Amino acid sequence: MSAAAVAWILFISLIVFLMLNVPVGFAIGLSAFVAILAGGTQSVGYLSQTMVAGCDSFPILAVPLFILAGELMGNGGVSKRILNVCNAFFGRFYGGLAICTVVFCMFFAAVSGSGPATVAAVGGMVVPTMLKNGYSKPFTLALIACAGGIGVIIPPSIPMVFYGTTTGASIGELFMAGFMPGILIGLCLIAFCYFYSRKQGWKDSNAKFSWRVAGRALWDGKYALLNPVIILGGIYAGIFTPTEAAAVACFYALFCGFVVHREMTVKSFVATMKSAVSTIGTTMLIVGCATSFAKVLSITGAPTAIANAIGSFSDSWLVVIMLINVLLLFVGCFMDTTPAMLILAPILMPIATGFGFDIIHFGIIMVVNLAIGFITPPLGINLFVAARVGDEPLGTVIKGIVPFILIMLFDLVLITLIPDISMTLVNLMRA
Repeated sequence: MSAAAVAWILFISLIVFLMLNVPVGFAIGLSAFVAILAGGTQSVGYLSQTMVAGCDSFPILAVPLFILAGELMGNGGVSKRILNVCNAFFGRFYGGLAICTVVFCMFFAAVSGSGPATVAAVGGMVVPTMLKNGYSKPFTLALIACAGGIGVIIPPSIPMVFYGTTTGASIGELFMAGFMPGILIGLCLIAFCYFYSRKQGWKDSNAKFSWRVAGRALWDGKYALLNPVIILGGIYAGIFTPTEAAAVACFYALFCGFVVHREMTVKSFVATMKSAVSTIGTTMLIVGCATSFAKVLSITGAPTAIANAIGSFSDSWLVVIMLINVLLLFVGCFMDTTPAMLILAPILMPIATGFGFDIIHFGIIMVVNLAIGFITPPLGINLFVAARVGDEPLGTVIKGIVPFILIMLFDLVLITLIPDISMTLVNLMRA
């Protein structure tokens, strides 16, 4: 059978499995299995070999460790103290709790690296209070879903780890490049929350700002606020690698939970580990299956054909990069971030760099695109997590998500067309 026919079988079987509601990880692995059987050029054992090879990587080890760190933060009292600090400074504004939610997501992103983990951890704390203070359910749940997407843009970021391992880009430089885009998106969300809440008359408190209250919150949350400083400072100072930083984050979260805040018990620790292992197992299955899918796809020559087709469509870098953005936005509607990054990064990166894009800048473009995929139906995993946290049907979240998608698209255009947003800190580090 020809390589082109095998590629068609690979994609068609993936679509069929997804339409049959087969879990994403299994759908990707089964489609690779079907293509191997149809092609006959590789043994079935090739599938298991590539799955193991895809997970057996020191940089990839950062992924389960950051997931565990995020879980430990949420249950060890660290997250609650960050939220208290945010509320002390922003609670008096219109939409103060909504603004606090965005800022809190930005802080939590600096440890968890995961969008859904951020939604679950933050949402569980702020959703009941926001609803009690009069915020509408569609706005509240949509805000949580969107702000949680910042978790994959502000470093450390799990998708950035995947991009770096599949393309050879420096993970440290990717982390550095994610700061300003993440802050840009956060500021845009804060502005929208303020003006929309002012229009709706949503204000949590009329109390004046108090340095005493703020100082007390800062002192109580000093160890929580020190967490991202230790992790990211250690990476950029060359003290430890991103993977080692993830391990440090786990130990620091344990230390805070058991020794400093004393809010974690043996029982809650076991429950936290169970939740983390469940998430890690699902994620690593997707990683292994997506690696096999990408290997089978590369054998067919489809990546080269796709790259040539996009590259030959136009000589304009603007047209090509916009086509890539549209493709990534479309894929994000139907595929989770992890498999999308593992499959598409090796295909699209050479096209972008061929038109003069820095490999780091393009990595940020891919991450922001796929972050938007977190909040676009039908897959939109953050939408489902927010609906579950708020105990509401998915339709309630979708009702409020449109303005947040538009904000994210606006930021994507800025990040795509203005490389300095991503590259300023990277260039300073390279100098």
